[in-house]
Amino acid sequence: MSDSPTEAPNPPENGAGRGPIPANPWRPPILLATWFGSGLLPGMPGTWGSAAALPFAWVIQYHWGPMALALAATIAFFVGIWAADAYTAETGVTDPGPVVIDEVAGLWLTLALAAALDPAHYIAGFVFFRFADILKPWPVGWADREIKGGLGVMVDDILAGLYAALLLYLTTEVLGVL
Repeated sequence: MSDSPTEAPNPPENGAGRGPIPANPWRPPILLATWFGSGLLPGMPGTWGSAAALPFAWVIQYHWGPMALALAATIAFFVGIWAADAYTAETGVTDPGPVVIDEVAGLWLTLALAAALDPAHYIAGFVFFRFADILKPWPVGWADREIKGGLGVMVDDILAGLYAALLLYLTTEVLGVL
């Protein structure tokens, strides 16, 4: 690093080893992108972000129903595009691990489409969503590779959320499990 006063210092590394974190993680787009810092936890940021989304989903669905949760997922999607763009612009990383608002939107979509307000359904939805997000079946993997920017960060998790909703529906309604 140069001693030049005009050169910005490199952002600090994320403890999870997922690249740099912005200098000020308390700014609204960064706080939302990392879902209140859950994406900065070590190890598995996507899993941490998904887990942190569950209590919010429960409260929304409990008080206002699955349509409100679907609306919240839609809002999280659009806010996520903005927040992910801000995070990537600040760090220079195209799909940074600490950005987990995409997991929030995808998991909320899964739960809104197929989960009853039941802990077993929420746990199954969480597992199915993480499964689809990690394995990235077509077109999830295609979207992850080909769509760039904040939209690209968000779209693959929405597609994974649709896969997970289908798996949850088949499990609970067709097979009668849970």
